Amino acid sequence: MKNNHILIVRFSAIGDVAMLVPVVYSLSRQYPTLRITVLSKPFARPFFDSLGSNVGFMEADLKNEYVGITGLNALYRRLKAKRFTDVADMHGVLRSGYLRMRFNLDRYKVKHINKHRKERRKIVSAHNKQLVQLPSVIQSYAKVLEDLGYPVKLEFTSLFPPCGGNLRFLPPIVGEKKKFQLWIGVAPFAAHKGKVYPPEKMERVIAQLLSLHPNGRVFLFGVGADERKYFSAWCAKYARCVDASSSVAGLPQELILMSHLDVMVSMDSANAHLASIVNVPVVSVWGATHPCVGFMAWNQTVDNAVQVDLPCRPCSVYGNKPCSRGDWACMEMIKPEMIVEKVENVFKKSNKR
Repeated sequence: MKNNHILIVRFSAIGDVAMLVPVVYSLSRQYPTLRITVLSKPFARPFFDSLGSNVGFMEADLKNEYVGITGLNALYRRLKAKRFTDVADMHGVLRSGYLRMRFNLDRYKVKHINKHRKERRKIVSAHNKQLVQLPSVIQSYAKVLEDLGYPVKLEFTSLFPPCGGNLRFLPPIVGEKKKFQLWIGVAPFAAHKGKVYPPEKMERVIAQLLSLHPNGRVFLFGVGADERKYFSAWCAKYARCVDASSSVAGLPQELILMSHLDVMVSMDSANAHLASIVNVPVVSVWGATHPCVGFMAWNQTVDNAVQVDLPCRPCSVYGNKPCSRGDWACMEMIKPEMIVEKVENVFKKSNKR
């Protein structure tokens, strides 16, 4: 074990990589002599740089630097030089599969994630839908390590100490968190329409929360054209509303700010996972997707999930399919008051109401 060196591969979206954090942290603590290297996209470095002295990070840009088979062969040569003893493919797609094949041919010990594709198809089927709870993605990550001979007990809390990240690293617009203040995060957008709550309804959520809590501030998270348009309008209309993603400098500062939130309201999207790895309760909003598929964020509860029961739901694993009804009822039927009630329940449980 002392000389063992494991490579953990996970590219893809930011939320998928964030879900690796509890698993890698637990592995590093329970196997202190094991060397661990995480291979991912450059954006992911802040997740792993401070997880443990035995955790390293390698970045690989598959779109610009390691393109196609030629690029993957070059990446494999770079990886082979590191003399890994174990390889954990946490991605399970064609590109990671090609690397896995190369490692297998050279007789490395290699295991890969089970994505439960067959079971997922049954859950999102339009006919004879079988709504059963699948293992979470985080549990599936841990199973890969177990298959390699490294069973772990998941024991992660946060990237930061209990007091949160240092707010002095953030710009003045964030300010200090005063006594009795409530800081509420809102991340109202996602990559696909099936996972986006209508912005006009989310504005009503924000207005209600600010009205209920005169000591409250709302921090908006997200990047993109839609975010800029709506965030600018909301911040102009509500004095205690801050466009967080435009105010801070990148992911490390976003994580610091998130660590001081009292709650995060998020879609089934990356910000739910970011808030979770800094130990913030998440009120998650689910439309075309469903928690049973396995994408509930770390240490979160379905009790804080906002969703409506419909025969057609869920219709998609990732929220990227068109609505078969044409009216996006899964989101439209969620009333703003339903989200506000879940937020108030979080405050009540934490004695902040």
